[in-house]
Amino acid sequence: MTCNLLVAYYHPPVERIFKALADHTRRALLDSLFMDDGQTLNGLCTGREMSRQAASKHLRILEEAGLIVSHRTGREKLHYLNPVPIREIGERWISKYAERKAGAMTALKKALEEDMTEDPGKPVHIYETFIKASPERVWEALTTPEFTKRYFHATHVASQWRVGAPVTLNYTDGQPAVEGVLLKVDRPRTLSFTWRALYDETYSEEKPSRVTFRIEPNGEVSKLTVVHDEFEADSKLYPVISKGWSEILCSLKSLLETGEPLPIAGNQ
Repeated sequence: MTCNLLVAYYHPPVERIFKALADHTRRALLDSLFMDDGQTLNGLCTGREMSRQAASKHLRILEEAGLIVSHRTGREKLHYLNPVPIREIGERWISKYAERKAGAMTALKKALEEDMTEDPGKPVHIYETFIKASPERVWEALTTPEFTKRYFHATHVASQWRVGAPVTLNYTDGQPAVEGVLLKVDRPRTLSFTWRALYDETYSEEKPSRVTFRIEPNGEVSKLTVVHDEFEADSKLYPVISKGWSEILCSLKSLLETGEPLPIAGNQ
């Protein structure tokens, strides 16, 4: 991702996203990932009259548009839906011209904004966005309560930011919404901690999952990848948390690039 492709990659233009969605084969691949997220190339080709070469070309276009994210697990390369670009289109463009309750966003957009998959056998969510800010600035936004209260549903992050230390996201009254333990702190590249949701008794009873933030510099922009994994196989949190993460990341991007978070419930 070189400087020559800066605009295309830090925030894929609307044209690239719509071009990727215009092809029925690519839409079918997205539908397949929605039904069964985290598939290999062979899995996506199964049952389709499509060669591996053709499928690879379509997947590359979808990945360049930011609509999917690939992730290697051992020798396998898995492909996951990334709802963030669709969310950004909805928040930054569509909502300008129509009230939320009046506009139907298309079945695909609704699917991507809801849980990324209904298959609990592969409990992993992966998100990716490009932000016009330095890695240090993105790190600051992730680890500073003055930042998180503006985009992270009004919660204040608190930690000593060393491995083994506790980390919490607290409501304004001091009650924790999320608690965890820091697993990796490599400023300003990697931040990882366990995640126990306390805002709902059903979720708080589950074994803690794990959230990892990876920040990569790319000229004047930073690539932020978020991996939320290690859910229990029958986790009730897993199928509902995707929409929350896409809202948070889009609002974080807006805050760092414009000075204002998105007007999402909980940010005010």
